[in-house]
Amino acid sequence: MNLLPKSSREFGSVDYWERFFQQRGKRAFEWYGSYLELCGVLHKYIKPREKVLVIGCGNSELSEQLYDVGYQDIVNIDISEVVIKQMKERNASRRPQMSFLKMDMTQMEFPDASFQVVLDKGTLDAVLTDEEEKTLHQVDRMLAEVGRVLQVGGRYLCISLAQAHILKKAVGHFSREGWMVRVHQVANSQDQVLEAEPRFSLPVFAFIMTKFRPVPGSALQIFELCAQEQGKPVRLESAEQLAEAVRERQQYAWLCSQLYRKAGLGSVSLDLCDGDTGEPRYTLHVVDSPTVKPSRDNHFAIFIIPQGRETEWLFGMEEGRKQLAASAGFRRLITVALHRGQRYESMDSIQAELSARVMELAPAGVPAQQQVPFLSVGGDIGVRTVQHQDCSPLSGSYVVEDVQGDDKHYFRRLIFLSNRNVVQSEARLLKDVSHRGEVSSKRPGDLPAAPGQSIDKSYLCCEHHKAMIAGLALLRNPELLLETPLALLVVGLGGGSLPLFVHDHFPKSCIDAVEIDPSMLEVATQWFGFSQSERMKVHIADGLDYITSLAGREVRPHYNVIMFDVDSKDPTLGMSCPPPAFVDQPFLQKVKSILTPEGVFILNLVCRDLGLKDSVLSGLKAVFPLLYVRRIEGEVNEILFCQLHPEQKLATPELLEMAQALEQTLRKPGRGWDDTYVLSDMLKTVKIV
Repeated sequence: MNLLPKSSREFGSVDYWERFFQQRGKRAFEWYGSYLELCGVLHKYIKPREKVLVIGCGNSELSEQLYDVGYQDIVNIDISEVVIKQMKERNASRRPQMSFLKMDMTQMEFPDASFQVVLDKGTLDAVLTDEEEKTLHQVDRMLAEVGRVLQVGGRYLCISLAQAHILKKAVGHFSREGWMVRVHQVANSQDQVLEAEPRFSLPVFAFIMTKFRPVPGSALQIFELCAQEQGKPVRLESAEQLAEAVRERQQYAWLCSQLYRKAGLGSVSLDLCDGDTGEPRYTLHVVDSPTVKPSRDNHFAIFIIPQGRETEWLFGMEEGRKQLAASAGFRRLITVALHRGQRYESMDSIQAELSARVMELAPAGVPAQQQVPFLSVGGDIGVRTVQHQDCSPLSGSYVVEDVQGDDKHYFRRLIFLSNRNVVQSEARLLKDVSHRGEVSSKRPGDLPAAPGQSIDKSYLCCEHHKAMIAGLALLRNPELLLETPLALLVVGLGGGSLPLFVHDHFPKSCIDAVEIDPSMLEVATQWFGFSQSERMKVHIADGLDYITSLAGREVRPHYNVIMFDVDSKDPTLGMSCPPPAFVDQPFLQKVKSILTPEGVFILNLVCRDLGLKDSVLSGLKAVFPLLYVRRIEGEVNEILFCQLHPEQKLATPELLEMAQALEQTLRKPGRGWDDTYVLSDMLKTVKIV
């Protein structure tokens, strides 16, 4: 028998509730949770000796169960004569002190300040079915009556789904009256999915509105959210912030119910925040592997990513996580990234903290009481030391942090917090630098003694930087690169590792580096060992303006190599490197005008939009007829090598021979060349467009 209304407006109808209770009979209706689900919040906010009014009591067992554990001064009212008769008959002998009255809660017959608690389980939701004038007027009368019959210091305890229009009305009404407003999450639909009773895919909340004595002229408003039964309430600044916080928890509950019912929802990511501060503590990615055959032990696993490794392709990119999940052999794998600025004691403490919460994301079919495996690499939580943090007007908030790699080397990274999973710049630290694996207590701006001295300047961390250096082989004569002047223009400084590497390994090179953000020059100098010299100058300017200015000179400079390694500040464009204006054809013509005829233009391209990428390649080909593309394995980056003369084209064997010759020259004693570099490997997968 379907007893749910066809239209939400029927909730406010006396006739609907009369029919409802006649059809239902004596079975209790606990739509918003049973006593066991609600008792924690009820006992927290109602004292046993307080006088309690239950409005819209229905035939719920809630009042009876409160009575049986010691709350005996309870008055129940309802608009339905049928249900009041049922409840009187059911309780006359067993609960003689509890009363049931047929009464309209918008016109209650009690004197002012008669009760210390007004308890409402779903009644406000049933009345406030829409925002039409007639409905809002009825709700205003109801809430005014609640306020009238409550004593100062008394509480209106309303169990609700906290839909947006209900939250807006209730919070708005009582905050204007000067009451303290607290919203407490008390139940989640995840445990209700398989129950026979129709339930909601939304969590249940309790509004606790505490009546304060009016203070003339006071505009103080108090809004609090308590997201856990035992957690501390978090103070919020406005009703809008409170509504947003509730909405986030509703979306999380809906997501949990969807993940329970079906797998393969696509890319699902969410943050778990510190209950006291509201700051993100863990980022979770849910990955389903539909090709994995189900068995008793492979339903579900959690993978903890060590600190500092969340930027690696396997953990930081959707395709990488899919590969990780498939290789792990679980139907659902949840990867967990740890946030900088948060403290973590150990892998065991992280598992204990996550155990209850991640079970809410489990798929259907996980056996009861089954222990969910926690996986990781290396067996520890990794090392991350935040050395410096600041905010740039151009680049936004950023951090400089030291992390430990899987080879036990330490690396220094520059991270823009607007894109926290992308390493903007990276350098390897010398092995004699000690790290204790804790977040630095330094204030932003505090500097250690000579921070740049710990940088291993002979090592390039970024694979795309290695490929860009390998592209110098296209200049054909390795000896020329080392023994005669080599003019380079590098647009995009970051931590300065790319121009610094060229400067140190090519002794006749002269480098102009262009950087739009002066903060990045400070970061490169203070934290990444970068320094200017007679052969290397940094120009603080927009790269577009700088090249346009050079191209407009009567006597133009001509560079043997021009490198673009500049990111876009707009994440919505589909191309994060470079900004689209850097590959417009009119601008590319200006780049061409300052490149020597045999020179090479090297561009770091990061573009996820395939149509846009094809357009970029076509535009480059129109200006630079010879175009090589080198895809960086495991990354979105592609390095483009552009030259002016198609007849200069080198076949793959010739190109590798040139790279090997350059490498042999650089390996000569005293050059400081790192033996891990094999330039020919960087060019083996180059394709000609």
